[in-house]
Amino acid sequence: MSARPAPSAHSGARVTARRRTIDVDGVRTSFWEYGDADAMTTIVLVHGFRGEHHGLEPIAARLTEYRVVVPDLPGFGESEPLRHVHDIDGYVHWLRALLTALRPSGRFVLLGHSFGSIVVSATLADQAGHPVDGEPRPDLVVLINPIGAPALKGPRAIFTRLAIFYYWLAAALPERLGFALLRNAVIVRVMSEAMARTKDRRLRRWIHGQHAEYFSAFTSRAVVLDAFRASVSHDVSEYAERIATPVLLIAADKDDITPLTAQRRLQTQFPDATLRVVDGGVGHLVHYEAPDRAAAMVVAFLDGNAA
Repeated sequence: MSARPAPSAHSGARVTARRRTIDVDGVRTSFWEYGDADAMTTIVLVHGFRGEHHGLEPIAARLTEYRVVVPDLPGFGESEPLRHVHDIDGYVHWLRALLTALRPSGRFVLLGHSFGSIVVSATLADQAGHPVDGEPRPDLVVLINPIGAPALKGPRAIFTRLAIFYYWLAAALPERLGFALLRNAVIVRVMSEAMARTKDRRLRRWIHGQHAEYFSAFTSRAVVLDAFRASVSHDVSEYAERIATPVLLIAADKDDITPLTAQRRLQTQFPDATLRVVDGGVGHLVHYEAPDRAAAMVVAFLDGNAA
């Protein structure tokens, strides 16, 4: 167990994180627990592409009245890679096994951010089509900055094509050079600059520091290349109609990966979905730029569905 400053450029409070490890179908998975370990509500958070648990810690730190669990996806952070391809099917199989191993008691909420929204949605659709007796199924679902439309059809399709070329080049180069390209600090900074929308210089420095420290925490070139292909080949809209659980969509007004028009269309594809918008010029980094507002929206959603 460790205590560290709250993950925000504007907060001096401290957050306690309890590190755990668990075997998930032969994959040693690391996860962190925050908040009240005895709470009647457990929230499991699934992070985005190239991230790890630190990325969602700003939100986890603001949900301390609940038991919050944040794993590192296989092959990222401190979790071992999958034994096979890191595609959507592989992540779904892993997440279902993880939830079964965790066995959250009381009310169970599943939350995914960005690429994590695809993994969560695909998992729920798979549970609906292939139910397993006794497997935990969430009572509520939260998707933050969901990838609600095909990446190549969004307003930044040209940047997606550039990213495809970048990852293609990393795959074409010899192993050592390709791995170095994927972890290149200058390219990571360019990615960070492209995603950050805040004008607050102190917050921008903190965001860039987070990306510099954690955005290259993957175990191998194969892991990140597989995950990238999965991230641009799928989106939440593929799975929405099969998810009967109440869903909260938290979108940002300046998210140009999935713009608001696509998020509003995505909302209609779920049987039961609520859309809340973080305004004020926030982009795809809601978890960094507006964690207070995102956490407040999550709490309001849980309170409004207390039954």
